[in-house]
Amino acid sequence: MDRRHFLKSGAAATSVALLPAATLAQGRLSGDAAASALFERIFTEAVAHSPELASSLGLDKGANAAAKGKLSPATAQQRNEDLARLEAALAELRRLDRASLSAANQNNLDVVVYMLENQTVAAKRFGLDSTVRPYMIFQQGGAYFSTPDFLNTAHTIATKDDAEAYLLRLEAFARVLDEERVEQEAEAAKGFLAPAWSLDLTLGQMAKLRSQDAATSSIVTSLADRAKKANIEGDWQGRAAKIVSDKVYPALDRQIAMIEKLKPTSRPGDGAWRLTRGNEIYAAALRQSTTTDMSPDEVHKLGLAQVKEISAELDKILKAQGLTQGSVGARLAQLNARPDQLYANTDAGREELIRDLNTSHDAMYKKLPPLFATLPTQPLEIRRVPVEIQDGASNGYYNRATLDGSRPAIYFINLKDTRDWPKYSLPALTYHEGVPGHHLQISLAQESKDIPTLRKVGGFGAYSEGWALYAEQLADEAKAYHGDLERAGYLQSFLFRAARLVVDTGIHTQKWDRAKATAYLVETTGFAQPRSQREVERYCTQMGQACSYKVGHMAWTRLRAEVEKAQGAKFDVKQFHEILKEGAMPLTILEKRVRERFKA
Repeated sequence: MDRRHFLKSGAAATSVALLPAATLAQGRLSGDAAASALFERIFTEAVAHSPELASSLGLDKGANAAAKGKLSPATAQQRNEDLARLEAALAELRRLDRASLSAANQNNLDVVVYMLENQTVAAKRFGLDSTVRPYMIFQQGGAYFSTPDFLNTAHTIATKDDAEAYLLRLEAFARVLDEERVEQEAEAAKGFLAPAWSLDLTLGQMAKLRSQDAATSSIVTSLADRAKKANIEGDWQGRAAKIVSDKVYPALDRQIAMIEKLKPTSRPGDGAWRLTRGNEIYAAALRQSTTTDMSPDEVHKLGLAQVKEISAELDKILKAQGLTQGSVGARLAQLNARPDQLYANTDAGREELIRDLNTSHDAMYKKLPPLFATLPTQPLEIRRVPVEIQDGASNGYYNRATLDGSRPAIYFINLKDTRDWPKYSLPALTYHEGVPGHHLQISLAQESKDIPTLRKVGGFGAYSEGWALYAEQLADEAKAYHGDLERAGYLQSFLFRAARLVVDTGIHTQKWDRAKATAYLVETTGFAQPRSQREVERYCTQMGQACSYKVGHMAWTRLRAEVEKAQGAKFDVKQFHEILKEGAMPLTILEKRVRERFKA
């Protein structure tokens, strides 16, 4: 589970047991106390219905201890139950008398209603789990992909009970694999089956997981090694290996056989248009990802304009570096291949790269005080993407820390090939995923005293990804990039996000195929072909999400410019950034809150 999916199994049922009887008798809920109790109850019930959420937030203890041995069902019945809970929660929220609430709780209400209504769209309109991720099993989706990583990063091992719960989850993993198999067959009959190339990648990753000897597989050693480190006695390796060999691997074999059987039936094409009601699904996905009503055509044109503008800035830097021949993308590709910009494509080279990322992050942290009145206290670890899923995984991503601090935040980077990461490009990535990017923004929300827990863990991609791009720009203001080359890396990052607008809409509304989209990305950004292809493959199977970055970034920069103009010499960037403590919100609500807060 990651920051892009707040509630994997949907928001849970709302109870009003904590509300005053006098309030209930009136048929309406009024006042901040009623609103706060309702928000907290929605969150509490959500945790109770999502074991993954409970563990991700460090709440799988006490009253929720049983959650630590469970995984959510992957069935159509579960989807319907989740939808019913969402609608019940929304019905209770609509009973709140908005006029009786403080300005802060009016904003909380608006954001929570928007969040939960968004989560009903896929199931209610299309019978899907997600409009952004319309396929159940693909190269970045399905239990085979997410569960091993979840068990290793979110399931903590400190006691014997934790280790026993891990074994229960291994058994549940087998059950979920079989549930997904049944559901994928049903989805495929309706035309919702990933493209054949995606299924090939999926089968390759499944084969890597399956080919490991059970006793030394990553999902077994994760438990055995951590139990040993915690001095927990028991034959954890033997017991886990038996579950994997007797239950998990047979279930995985059944999934592999099913995917192989279904692959020839996959519809041609790579975009949303290949799906029944594909145009509607993509429009909904784009709306969810950007939290705007921008049309695909508007997004495509915005991308083209941004590519032109950023390329012109890069052209000046590259010429100053003596790179004068060819397109901006071709010259960036030349820079990417320079020996002085490459890490060795070895384990030693990967370790050096991770060390440099930590150095860059630590140096940036020291530059934060002039820019932020409040700093995050949660630690951040930088790790490589697990080898068994690196073929289909994203190039980089962030996992939030637990609410109780029992597990740090993690910034993952895909090191399948270090040539994907020339040195000049890495600072911008670290400022995006670490500070002042995702780690700062998400940590400040989690530590905020100003918003309910429900909003501390809820997210909106356009807000968060837009902030992370703005953070790369903020690092430039702080002179964190060393020399023109690292500035070129920062501008290349922006160029990449602008090109995504063109590519995503091209794939899903203009029938670009994977090859054309990859070629455009390579030619425009200069990124290596393998890295660009992995990105395009993500856009094909996770529609609209790639558009959230630049649309969100432009909202943040536009709003800051408005506030600076309105306040003139009185403008304080540290106070502007305090809005992060109000938590993530749709861009439309962010615009309203910035103007209210700063009278812009």
